[in-house]
Amino acid sequence: MSHHPTTTTWRKSTYSSSTQNCVELATAGPDALLRDSKHPEAGHLTFTRTELAALVAAASAGELDHLT
Repeated sequence: MSHHPTTTTWRKSTYSSSTQNCVELATAGPDALLRDSKHPEAGHLTFTRTELAALVAAASAGELDHLT
């Protein structure tokens, strides 16, 4: 996990509600950052934008359903 300035602007999905688990995304230079919206103090994961696109595509296609 890399350190990024606290001025990073995080965005939560418009599909989120206060009762659902959700993630927030931000960009920092060439990196895409991902964190748990309910526990932002726990840190974040850093991906290349290509890696994040592959993760989102796999999740959308149901390829990760077996993990939940």
